[in-house]
Amino acid sequence: MAETATRKAKAKMAAAKPSGAIAARPLSNMAACVADANAAVRDRDAGPADPRDFADLMARLPAARAKLAPIYQTGMFDPSAATLSGLGAAGFRRILAADVNDEGAGRLMMDIAQALLQPAEGFQHAALRAFQELVSDLYDGFLSAEDRTGVKPPDRGVTAPMVKFGEPASGPYTWPIEATGSFRLSNTPAPNSAVVSLPPSNGRIGLMAWSSLGHETAGHDIMSADTGLKQELADTVRRGLIAAGLRSVAAYWGDRIDETASDVLGILNMGPAAGIGLIAFFRGFGGALRSDGPADDPHPADILRGFLAASTVRLLQFDDHTKWADVIRQETLNDVRRITLGVTRVTLAQAEKSADVVAKSIVTTRLRSLENTALIQIQDWRNSDEAISDRLRKILTSSAALPNNFGADAFAAHAVAAAVQAALAGEGAILDIQSRMIKMLGVMHDQNASFGPLFVTHPGNISAHFDYKERLEGLS
Repeated sequence: MAETATRKAKAKMAAAKPSGAIAARPLSNMAACVADANAAVRDRDAGPADPRDFADLMARLPAARAKLAPIYQTGMFDPSAATLSGLGAAGFRRILAADVNDEGAGRLMMDIAQALLQPAEGFQHAALRAFQELVSDLYDGFLSAEDRTGVKPPDRGVTAPMVKFGEPASGPYTWPIEATGSFRLSNTPAPNSAVVSLPPSNGRIGLMAWSSLGHETAGHDIMSADTGLKQELADTVRRGLIAAGLRSVAAYWGDRIDETASDVLGILNMGPAAGIGLIAFFRGFGGALRSDGPADDPHPADILRGFLAASTVRLLQFDDHTKWADVIRQETLNDVRRITLGVTRVTLAQAEKSADVVAKSIVTTRLRSLENTALIQIQDWRNSDEAISDRLRKILTSSAALPNNFGADAFAAHAVAAAVQAALAGEGAILDIQSRMIKMLGVMHDQNASFGPLFVTHPGNISAHFDYKERLEGLS
C-alpha cells in the first residue's frame, strides 16, 4: 500500500522549523480583512431557494444521490429520503407550518435537503467542494483512529458533516448529530452526519469566516460525537475556576461550555489563525469585540473569547506560540471596555485570569470520557504545522499556476490557516488569496479518499505503519 500521511503523522515532523510564520507586522492588513468580513456580512445572497414543495423535492432527490460520495449516500441520503417519503406531502407541510420561527424542525429539514441537493445542482460548486474538504479534514483531525490512539472510537456521528450554503442572516452554524439524528420516523434509520452551513457570500468574499469553521466542526460537532464529553468539560471548567478563586464567573463559563470549548478545539486543529481570524470576523459585524455578555446569550462575551484564544494558543507546542498569543491578547485589549457578564461586573484582571484557567482546563485535563486523555494529546499545532502553513502561504500568494500536489503532509486546515495569516499580513489581495485557497482545497478534495468510490469514513485511518522506510530512503 502506498504511504498515506495522517494528521497525527505531523507530530513525527515536530523538528521542522517554520520559516517565519509570524512576520514583523502579522496584522498589518487587519483593517482590510475586517472590511472584507463586513462586506460578506452585509451581502444578502440567500443562495438556492428552500425546496418547500414536497413533490418538487422528491423529484429532484434521485439525481442528487449519484453525485454524493458512497458514505453520504448510505449514511445521510438514504435515511433522509426514507424519512421524507414516510412523512408524505401532508407531514412535510405540517413540519414546515409548525416551525413558525424557521429555526426548528422545519429549518433542519430544509438544511438537510439543501446539503443533499447542492452538490448535484451546481451552486458555487468549487466553493462548496472546498468547504466540504475543510470540514472533512477538521473532523478527521479529532476522530480518526490514528489520531485517537488509546481512545475509544466516537460514540456517534462517525461520518464528517455535510455542508451547504444558505441562511446569510444566521452566519456560520451547525446542526450537530443530536439534531440531524432526530430527523427520522420510528421505522426509518437516523442520518449519521451533522450539517454545517455558511452564508453564500463566503464562497466569494469574507475569508475570515473560514477560520470560524474550526469552531463549528472541530468544536460543536466533535463534542457531540462523544457521549458525556460536553458535561465533563463543563464540570472541569467550573471546578478549575472555583479553585482559582473565580467562583463569581464559574457558572457563566460553565453554562457556555459548548461555545467555549468549540473555540478551543478550533484552535487546537487550526492553530493561531483560528484565534486571530475569529477576532477579525467578529469585528466585521460591529467594528469591535463586545465587552458585554448578555445573560441570555449562549456565547461568552467577545472579549472573553479573545482572551481565551490567546490563552489557548499559549498552550500549543510550536516555537512562536508565545508571540502569537501576545498578538491575539493585544488585539483583544484594544477593544476592551467595561466588562459585564450577565449582571456581574468583571475586572480586566479577572477576565484574563478566568480565560487562562478555562483554556488550561479544557486543553490539558485528562478526561474520563476520552479514556483519561487530554484534548491536546489528540490534536495540537506544532512546528511542523507552521512549516506546512508557511509553504502553502508562498503558493497562495504566488501568481504561478497551482500545483496538483501540495505534499502528503498538507491538509485543508493548513491551507485555510495559511490564507488567513497571509491576508492579515497583507501578502496579497484578499480576494485573490481566497480564490486560490478555494482552488487549493479543491485539489485536496479530489485526493481525499472519503469522496472516492470506497466507504472511507476517516481518510486518516488509511495509514500504513512503516518500520524501515526512513532507513531505506537513507540508502538511496
